[in-house]
Parts: sequence; structure tokens; C-alpha cells
Amino acid sequence: MTREDQQRAAARRAAALVDDGMRVGLGTGSTVGFLLDELAERHPEARYVATSPRTEVEARRRGLLLTTLDECPTVDLAIDGADQVSPDGWLVKGKGGALTREKIVARAAARFVIIVDETKVVDALSAPVPVELLAFGLGATLSRLAPVQVRDAARTPDNGVLADYLGAFTSPSALAHWLDTCVGVIEHGLFAPTLVTTILVGANDEIHPPLIGDVV
Repeated sequence: MTREDQQRAAARRAAALVDDGMRVGLGTGSTVGFLLDELAERHPEARYVATSPRTEVEARRRGLLLTTLDECPTVDLAIDGADQVSPDGWLVKGKGGALTREKIVARAAARFVIIVDETKVVDALSAPVPVELLAFGLGATLSRLAPVQVRDAARTPDNGVLADYLGAFTSPSALAHWLDTCVGVIEHGLFAPTLVTTILVGANDEIHPPLIGDVV
């Protein structure tokens, strides 16, 4: 099975979780593109929250009904891809630049499902870790974060600056805590296992990190 076949298989499994009447968060990235195809084919009577202009455009093109978190502050299910997945459920996300909106939607979701191919499953997370930075005082923020590299990319829809933290780390939890406390960092691409309900890997495998609260 090719990587593309695995992406499509994971997307198909996730699309089957979407039922009529649900509010669903849509992530950003190549695997989500397959998800949009599957949802357009099944066409459940659901409403969708897009995490990026790219996803919004592609969802509208496929005839999916969009809403916003302002209209629906919570969603029943959010589905997204990941750049790296560790065996204990920690993720690195944000290569596509939508990490802040993706994390906001994930936290608003009763269930957060990740869809990946097996190449994204790693023994341990490693750099680069995407970060979104405030434009004001950027130089000072970069000095605090070094080693870090600003991307040659447009600002985010929320006017943030995209960069990648390049330092070595052994504890995702410790790095996430440090980035959370760095003034000038809007958000980072480390997603904790407590945020994730299920990780669907290709056609067969699943990882079930710890769940939040009473989510079942």
C-alpha cells in the first residue's frame, strides 16, 4: 500500500465517523484533502469549521456546509493530520502553517481524531517544531527561542509569523511548557496526548492516547 493509499484509507475511516447533525472541525494538509473527498462522496448533513483559508476553499468547492467557532463554540468531532506521531500520542503539527487555529479547534472538540500514513509514526519526536510568533518584537522573540528559523512564507491569516524551532529535545512535555511560557510565542505545534482521542494510521492501525475528562 502506497503512502497515498494509506492517507486515503485513514481519511475514509475518519469520514465514517461523521453523522448527520454533527459539527465537525476540519484540519489542514494533504491527508485532510482526502478526507474532504470522502465527506463530499458520503455527504452527511453536517456543518464544518475550517482551520485555514485553504481548507475553507476546498470544502466549499466540494459542497460542504461551513460554519465558524463563533457560531458553534464547540464541535462534536475534529479531524486533522500530523507531521509526527510518537507511540505515546504526542504530536508535532503545523507544517502547513495552521497550527494555532488547529489547536483552537481541537480544544473545542469533544473528540479529536488524527489521520496519518505510517511514515508519520516515529520512535521519538524531533525538530523542527513549528511555532507561530507575534510580529511585534520579533527579533527579541527569536533571540529567546534560538535555534529557530523564520519561514519564507506569508503571514498567517491572523498576521502571525511562521517559524520552526530547531533545537534538540527529549521531553515534548518540557519543551511544550517552555514554549507556552515564552513571551511572543502565539502557539506551538506540540499537541499533547490528552488532547487526542484516536490516531488512525493507514488502513488498520490505531493509537489511543489518554482521553480528556469523561470523553468516551
